[in-house]
Amino acid sequence: MTTITVIGAGSASFGENTLSAIMRSKKLKCSTLRLVDRNAQSLDIVHRLANRLNKEWDSQFTITAHTHHKEALEGTNFVVSAIEVGPREELWKSDFEIPIKYGVRQPYGENGGPGGFIHAARNVMPVLEIVRDMEQACPDAWFINFTNPMVRICDLVNRYSKIKVVGLCHQIYAGYGMVGVALAKDLGIEVPEGLEGMHADVMQHPLQQQVVHQTVPLVDIRAAGTNHFTWVLSVHDKRTGGDLYPLLKKRFFELDGSFEPLTRRVFHDFGLFPVPGDTHLCEYLPWMSDPVTKPWEKFNIRLYNWELMAGVRDFSLDRLNEMANGNLTVESLLETDSEGALEMIENIAFAGNHYHLAANLPNLGQISNLPLGSIVETPVHVNGAGIHPVHVGALPEPIAELCRRELMVAQLGIDAVVEGSREKALQCLLLDPVVADMETAALILEDYLNTYKEHLPQFWK
Repeated sequence: MTTITVIGAGSASFGENTLSAIMRSKKLKCSTLRLVDRNAQSLDIVHRLANRLNKEWDSQFTITAHTHHKEALEGTNFVVSAIEVGPREELWKSDFEIPIKYGVRQPYGENGGPGGFIHAARNVMPVLEIVRDMEQACPDAWFINFTNPMVRICDLVNRYSKIKVVGLCHQIYAGYGMVGVALAKDLGIEVPEGLEGMHADVMQHPLQQQVVHQTVPLVDIRAAGTNHFTWVLSVHDKRTGGDLYPLLKKRFFELDGSFEPLTRRVFHDFGLFPVPGDTHLCEYLPWMSDPVTKPWEKFNIRLYNWELMAGVRDFSLDRLNEMANGNLTVESLLETDSEGALEMIENIAFAGNHYHLAANLPNLGQISNLPLGSIVETPVHVNGAGIHPVHVGALPEPIAELCRRELMVAQLGIDAVVEGSREKALQCLLLDPVVADMETAALILEDYLNTYKEHLPQFWK
């Protein structure tokens, strides 16, 4: 049986989704599961929950818990990484607020812009330590990454280690949600009252999922690009095989203009439908940070609700603790989704044959006009020989140019952090589409490096 090591296992989202999906798997029965988290308290919660599921679901796993990854790597086949230097919400809020002092208002600040650089920077050395240890303990294992910024972290593993890396993200389903809303009457999809869009709002999530779950069985979407910045190449009706793209181009512009207005404008101007929804799309565009025109107001770009989401995270972990203690039923864990980890593990370990809608891999030519070796997102086939990207050809040149800029900025930022190079870090910010002034870039960088000095000692040698 296979051995799976999960690093960052103490997160509420892992316990809620990936853990339960893995432990329900009939194919993985009798496998070994090693749970790793430096937070001993949250690790204990997830470990006790895993033991309960193991018993009640007769999964017959061998389960161990570890506070350091090095104890859990020897001979493992898959490393699932969901680490995050925390506290996540507090740091993200700080990443957003620091540039404001210098007149730069990022549209979101998680994966792109100066916030994307510093968010990745904090996670670089912990991830690099893991993959360096993997090279010694389990050199043939797959590193399955969930940590954001996805492109930057996967690029780190690909270029600075010998470990095979794949990045998984569920953002393609935002595309399914928007297509479902646009084609609702044509496909017989019921759009729930109160659905406003695909933005990251915990109150909107159940409504979004209602549309996504109706759309996925009816429609096949093929998309490609970079993570959180992919583009719909084709849309087909699964029942008839008919091409739905012309109808989507008509119907989307018949929707109320308040529904994903940035997506609407980019679709109109570039002729290809962007997948991620306005919340993530805004991070990579060079027209979203002007302090005079304030495009974030025009397009109603909503910020992540840091305080609310920190509270939701704590609530979710408390709920898992109650499950672990036997005070709550685990019935809600019977329908959870691993966001792709289970599909990768099962089909590689047991020589399956699986088509996955979106995964991040080094570019071997699957997108022919993006740089070779950069991290791109396309559909993939998964089997006993590994994970194989579907070749989609070339993106339209204007869109490819937007993606190239993001890929170059991502690689430059990773090089800067690995080397501790202030020069490359500054160049990374200067070339980022969010930054429009040279002196401002230097001020933001200096403030970031001072604020997060404990996480980035390599810049202070």
